[in-house]
Amino acid sequence: MMSFFHAIGRWVITAIEEMGQLLILLVSALVWACRPPWRIRAIIKQMEFVGVHSLFVTVLTGGFTGGVFTLQSFYGFSQFGAESMVGPTVALAMTRELGPVLTSLMVTGRAGSAMAAELGTMRVTEQIDALYVMAANPVKYLVVPRLIASVIMLPILTGISNFVGVVGGYLVGVKLLGINSGLFLGKTTEMVTMGDLGNGLIKAAVFGVILALVGCYKGFFTKGGAEGVGRATTEAVVLSSVMILVSDYMMTAIMF
Repeated sequence: MMSFFHAIGRWVITAIEEMGQLLILLVSALVWACRPPWRIRAIIKQMEFVGVHSLFVTVLTGGFTGGVFTLQSFYGFSQFGAESMVGPTVALAMTRELGPVLTSLMVTGRAGSAMAAELGTMRVTEQIDALYVMAANPVKYLVVPRLIASVIMLPILTGISNFVGVVGGYLVGVKLLGINSGLFLGKTTEMVTMGDLGNGLIKAAVFGVILALVGCYKGFFTKGGAEGVGRATTEAVVLSSVMILVSDYMMTAIMF
């Protein structure tokens, strides 16, 4: 019985330590981000990696999410003769929740895991230690560009996902299910506000901080050689996804 409580205690202590280290890394990255020189070329390279290379999976996810949500909404609303609410329901769901969350989860699986693997490999091969020897701060050179790039590109990718999701919902609703086009677009523009879109983009920026911070943290503190790199990559994806979902609930409760 005592071993059970010991295990719970160890898990709580480990979780608290990790959250503290994450916070310290975030503060350190913010401090170094405000100090010149600013590595613009490295930031642009990471923006290409996080954003441009994630564009296809973002479009694919957004389009099919909007389409399938339209199908489900239509079958539900048609029972009450409220087919006109399909358009705004899909648009609100995409802009408020599905766009930011699903885009962030997909980018986490693609880019966040790569950050952890890359920095983890640098750690086990002592490249990060070499930066310290050369009096170059690894947080400045490795974490800051990835963090800035993620904060910039996640809202852009989310905006693209929102647009593609609404277009996918329109095509399914109007062309496949026979909803009146004017009714679909009119209700959507009437009920969806800039506040809905803006709050979704704010969520995406926060999710960008989470996935970049967790990915860099897990890679930065990797131990155990090649096996440790694999473990850090898996933990980065799992922890980022959980934190994104939890923070999504908290921000939704505050914003809406």
